[in-house]
Amino acid sequence: MPSLVCAGFYTCKGEIIGTVQAYKVKEGESLIETARKFGLGYNEIIDANSGLDPFVPGCDASIKIPTAWILPNVSRHDSVVINLSEMRLYYFFKYRGSHLVVTFPIGIGAQGTDTPTGSFRVVGKVGNPTWYVPDSIIKNYPYLPRQVPPGKDNPLGSHALRLSREDILIHGTNKPWGIGRKLSHGCIRLYPEDIPELFRLVPIGANVIILRQPVKVGVKNNRVYIEVHKDGGQDIDMLNEAIRLLSKERLLQKVSTEKLFHALREQSGMPVDITH
Repeated sequence: MPSLVCAGFYTCKGEIIGTVQAYKVKEGESLIETARKFGLGYNEIIDANSGLDPFVPGCDASIKIPTAWILPNVSRHDSVVINLSEMRLYYFFKYRGSHLVVTFPIGIGAQGTDTPTGSFRVVGKVGNPTWYVPDSIIKNYPYLPRQVPPGKDNPLGSHALRLSREDILIHGTNKPWGIGRKLSHGCIRLYPEDIPELFRLVPIGANVIILRQPVKVGVKNNRVYIEVHKDGGQDIDMLNEAIRLLSKERLLQKVSTEKLFHALREQSGMPVDITH
């Protein structure tokens, strides 16, 4: 099932890419299916449409397709940037003199096997990878084989990028419903249709930055936007983080307090205009 947004290529001409779209759900269609159709993860479609049943949203239900993002606040020079808070991967690169970014939804580590933050490098690329089951997984699932060959039963999918931290891979999946969820043992998963594109684009030696940014701010057409995600964790005060970022960019005086508080309460995962 190819994505309608063609893997989400954008020129880096500002801090905000894409646009939020409107869509009417078809008969028998779940939000999980809709998310994949538009290159989104489960978390993104759910957070943007709170209150709707993700499995039976209803025929002709009008929903938001959150295909707009504030770019992560980090060095963007030829790097893979993974924001765990939004469960999304960005690859920044240069092509024929233009600075581009391509973005994909991801699945990440479950609680207790969290995906680590930090700076890494791509040290290898493997097509049709064999899964060598780690001892940590065998300990909890002793019935598993020591290795799983390529094929439909292989959780690594069709391609894998090896990182300088050897226990973490960026790979495909044989369980696409896990994209936009925290289900892995620490690895980063992509949809089966997305991983070949990332595999083709990213060279060995590329930088990989894994971070947590539950709050992002940006400016577009002289309007101030904030994007808030539900994965802040107990150690991040969302209001203080928003004020810190807005102050750092000298944007605080342009912001409506009422709109800011509303965005922090909603945590829709979409860029929200908070200009007063």
